[in-house]
Amino acid sequence: MNAAETIVQECEKENWKRNIIFFLGSQTISLFGSSLVQYAILWYITLNTQSGAMMTVYILCGFLPTFLLSPFAGVWADRYNRKMLIIWSDAIIALATLILAIAFLAGYGSMWLLLVIAAIRALGTGVQTPAVGAILPQIVPAEQLTKVNGTNGSLQALIMFIAPMVSAALLTTSAIETILFIDVLTAIVGIVTLLAFVRVKAHSKASEAQATSYFDDIKLGLSYIRSHRFLKNLFLFFAIFYFLMAPAAFLTPLQVARSFGDDVWRLSAIEIVFSAGMMAGGGLIAAWGGFPNKVHTMAFASGIMGACTFALGVVPHFWLYLLIMAVFGVVMPVFQTPTNVLVQEKVDENYLGRVFGVFGMISTSMMPVGMLLFGPIADVVKIEWLLVGTGVLTLVLTLFLARNRVLLEAGAP
Repeated sequence: MNAAETIVQECEKENWKRNIIFFLGSQTISLFGSSLVQYAILWYITLNTQSGAMMTVYILCGFLPTFLLSPFAGVWADRYNRKMLIIWSDAIIALATLILAIAFLAGYGSMWLLLVIAAIRALGTGVQTPAVGAILPQIVPAEQLTKVNGTNGSLQALIMFIAPMVSAALLTTSAIETILFIDVLTAIVGIVTLLAFVRVKAHSKASEAQATSYFDDIKLGLSYIRSHRFLKNLFLFFAIFYFLMAPAAFLTPLQVARSFGDDVWRLSAIEIVFSAGMMAGGGLIAAWGGFPNKVHTMAFASGIMGACTFALGVVPHFWLYLLIMAVFGVVMPVFQTPTNVLVQEKVDENYLGRVFGVFGMISTSMMPVGMLLFGPIADVVKIEWLLVGTGVLTLVLTLFLARNRVLLEAGAP
């Protein structure tokens, strides 16, 4: 290799590092503002209505738009410039938030406006999620995807750790409009950072004239998934896995209130230790990289999550409960990171957006579907029994994952 080739390679190496630093930085800043608003709206509705029905409507406004838009958003991520999709979705969310802040300042604040904004924000998330998942392989060398995805997981966990405390402090000392304006400001900073500092070419399909309709593209994406056995197996596993995770995800605060006491500090503690665990887990998978076969890493983490779910149903002391919740948080990025990398590495670039769109539909829908079953049962059966049962079933599901030849072949180096 001559000196000129070496210099070019070094420049390319530095460029991707610069790109990913600014990209993750812009996403972290934007996510911080979004998280502040998410918690602020949730608590504002809770404190001002104390209505379970309103909370249900709010959750639906934050879930249904993402679910319904995901197939189309996946097509957009494969058709158009992914960087610009992220920018436009951020800009639309910021504009809607700015209008809401001005309306509140003018004295026109109402619950239905908050619900509309929650729905618009969910639409933006539905557009961004497949675009972000699909753009990373354009920026990052394949051998660095695990480290970058793990680092991104840690940054997201850090936001989850900080945002509730900051949002609560701001909501206590100032009006909700202040938080809304902060979100607009962070969105502007994120957008400017992406425009000014992140250099990424549009992928090949985005540079071509589109010869098929949206619905044809959706059909082609579904056909692509059906024709690849590892994707069918992977999505089936995740559909069942997320369904079984519903009690651990949604019912543990209620369990803590019933079994250990309804002190606010206890509910805060489980959120804090889980988020801290996720930060540590993101750093762990970024440094370690996982087992050579990504499916072995997924099965290892899935088994620990199954064991933790079981343990949450049997531990008698709250400090042990917090320890298990922290371990749960640690293994979440260890589970999610190799999954994202597996899809990013194995799926054709022209189909990445649609595959992540379907993945997003599964991840956003199966836990709420699980709650349709487990939620009512929790009023007649102890939550501890639900955790024990779903923990055992998750361990059984992990055995099928660890022995699935199709997925093992896909996860091999």
